[in-house]
Amino acid sequence: MSSSPRVTESSVRTRTMASLQRNLSRTQTAQDQISSGKQLHRPSDSPTGTVTALQLRGEVRANKKYSANADDALGRLGTVQDTLQSASSLVAKVRDLTLAAASAGGGSTPEANNARAAEIEQIRGTLIQFANTKYLDRPVFGGATPEATAYGATGTYAGEEEGKVLRAIGPNAKVRVDVRGPEVFGAETVDDENGNPVKNPEQLFNVLDSLVTAMRDGDSDSITEGLANLDKASGLLNSTLSDVGARYNRVTQMKQSAEDRLMSVSSQLSDIEDVDLPKAIMELQLQQTSYQAALAATAKVIQPSLIDFLR
Repeated sequence: MSSSPRVTESSVRTRTMASLQRNLSRTQTAQDQISSGKQLHRPSDSPTGTVTALQLRGEVRANKKYSANADDALGRLGTVQDTLQSASSLVAKVRDLTLAAASAGGGSTPEANNARAAEIEQIRGTLIQFANTKYLDRPVFGGATPEATAYGATGTYAGEEEGKVLRAIGPNAKVRVDVRGPEVFGAETVDDENGNPVKNPEQLFNVLDSLVTAMRDGDSDSITEGLANLDKASGLLNSTLSDVGARYNRVTQMKQSAEDRLMSVSSQLSDIEDVDLPKAIMELQLQQTSYQAALAATAKVIQPSLIDFLR
């Protein structure tokens, strides 16, 4: 014969208070979610959700960094690109002047050639200024040099000969954001047949110097030779401009990819962490109603008190 467990006032009171406490705890949880807008406040709220959220947060930080690096790369490459386009226009102007000086007839008089030489000297000075163009107070044609300039007033390269400035713009994706001066304007010296360094006749600033001298001397052969060297220097400049444009396009694509990935990951993170506000409000109202009903039921279940016995 089984016996029923003995129910006392104390046990009823304990169980009733425990039920009220659980109900109040659920009400507080719903209130916290609405106040913070988050459904995860501690790992115990959802261990698997917490792990996933931490992984997604890592991806968010990485893609934000990729996007910031891409912005810096676009700034640097954009500066290089604009400078090279301006330099290319000036070189084209020098070519027109050289063609006029090399042509037979009244247009190649000593006076006209002296005027052309003076203009080419001014263009050369402008090109040296272009060669010292800065981005964030660093010369873009100086490589990784800490110096303020990449070229001296005479057109001598003063930047770094080795090393590259790279930016990480994606997972396992880095792009070079600098262009050293010799890669654009040509090396200052080359080796002769005996392996000895000699002045490079195809270096842009050397070409301009030789053209100025040839025009003032009236040396038509040197002018013709200088025109051929100028075309080679112009070809190197335009080739570098094309390469920079390709890098710029790649960075633009990778930046868009990073932003798209950031939006996708942020959406996934929001699904895990953020609370469904209408649902949370309904849950809070439900718990509040349930709590009030529980209080009313408790008042009827636990009625006897000292006051009741004294009545």
